[in-house]
Amino acid sequence: MSLEQIRHPTSKLTARYQTTVPLVVRELLGLQKNDTIEYIIQPDGQILISRAVENESEESDPALESFLSFLERDIKDRPEHIQPVTSKLVDRARALVADLDVNLDESLSEEDE
Repeated sequence: MSLEQIRHPTSKLTARYQTTVPLVVRELLGLQKNDTIEYIIQPDGQILISRAVENESEESDPALESFLSFLERDIKDRPEHIQPVTSKLVDRARALVADLDVNLDESLSEEDE
């Protein structure tokens, strides 16, 4: 598959206006059989496609959902790459955030929402 096909995947409409979602799009959106697709029509006429979130009380972050789907697929496809978290990595993470003062109960400002 060429880079152009990955950047601009296409599909054709059948006589009944049906189409197959290209594999690269299904993978990026984390689509599974029987999932619902949502179309977001932008004011400039462009249309965004995403996996519809059903029955969730909070708003979903499409970027986070795509990333989590990628991680899930990668773990399933390459379980041999899973490694335990070492104490050295934990120590490094603690050192990186040692000077941060964070109150998880504090409300976010409007600009951080």
